[in-house]
Amino acid sequence: MSWQLTSADLPDLARGATLLGTGGGGDPYIGKMLVEQVLGDRSITILDPEDLTDDMFVIPTAQMGAPTVMIEKIPAGFEATLALRTLEEHLGRTADATMPIECGGINSMIPLMVAAETGLPVVDADGMGRAFPELSMETFAVYGVHGSPLALAGERGERVIIDTGDDDRQMEWLARGITIRLGGVGHIAEYAMSGADVKRTAVPRTISMALALGRTIRLAREAHRSPFEAIAETLSTTLYPHVRELFVGKVTDVERRTTEGFARGTAIVSASDPTSDDRLEISFQNENLIARRNGEVVAIVPDLICVVDHESAEPITTEGLRYGQRVRVLGISTPEMMRTPEALQAFGPTAFGLTEPFSPVETAGERRA
Repeated sequence: MSWQLTSADLPDLARGATLLGTGGGGDPYIGKMLVEQVLGDRSITILDPEDLTDDMFVIPTAQMGAPTVMIEKIPAGFEATLALRTLEEHLGRTADATMPIECGGINSMIPLMVAAETGLPVVDADGMGRAFPELSMETFAVYGVHGSPLALAGERGERVIIDTGDDDRQMEWLARGITIRLGGVGHIAEYAMSGADVKRTAVPRTISMALALGRTIRLAREAHRSPFEAIAETLSTTLYPHVRELFVGKVTDVERRTTEGFARGTAIVSASDPTSDDRLEISFQNENLIARRNGEVVAIVPDLICVVDHESAEPITTEGLRYGQRVRVLGISTPEMMRTPEALQAFGPTAFGLTEPFSPVETAGERRA
């Protein structure tokens, strides 16, 4: 069933989206402020995927670039809508709705900003079920919808159309190069599809889930109960039913660099007990990709690796990691449609150059118990 989203929902949505962003996806706080500025006291219609007619025309909108750049390079605000209008003009067809390409970070907010500016509804679904660093890493592409043609817009009104046919990797490569030359951040409209395609290829109801997660963390804290138990309870009835605590400790090292349009690096979380050598190493490319506890893999893409404050469960992004933070690291299972052989080829370990095979976080949890 469709529902209305208001400015009052945005703080909870941003919190939940940060969790689902697995450390990346850009800072949703910036996106929240942009949406609030445009939306005011109005509301946005969120469409359940099952409410779409098969012939509806949906154009997802998003921001791309390195999250560390986005903190310092705030969007002007019009770029995503300009990308949408540019793609509509190119295709000769007007969108009936927009949709996120990922449910994490700032890209949970960009379609809402477009909706607030245009009056379009937003589909409660996305193409990643979390955040991934590359545009080709979409369930849309895995199940037969391709990203081209893509429209990209810059903060000075630059507009570019990229059409690589069914080669989504080439589309990503070209768009990344242009984004770098725009200063590290660009806004895009891509993966235009029918309502029937949305229902077949998208991860459903992820906006609702992000909102529910953010709200449950807040309410648990207000009630002085464990927000971690609340997270597990909320996810238990979703497509993400398994939650595991991977580690509790203190951030003792962060190595981070921006290269080729991505934020890459590692973080070390050491045991709180100074006499213990126990530690967790997390490697990331915008998002957390793999967690190794004392050298053993305990979680790996596409499952979610989420770093949160050890008491409040407030999610921490990769660009927000700092020495001395006391954290918990959670592993969350992804939906089954993201674990098929086709999906793992697109955004599993080998897609990031990792040699370790995919191992479901719930299986790893059972081995550790």
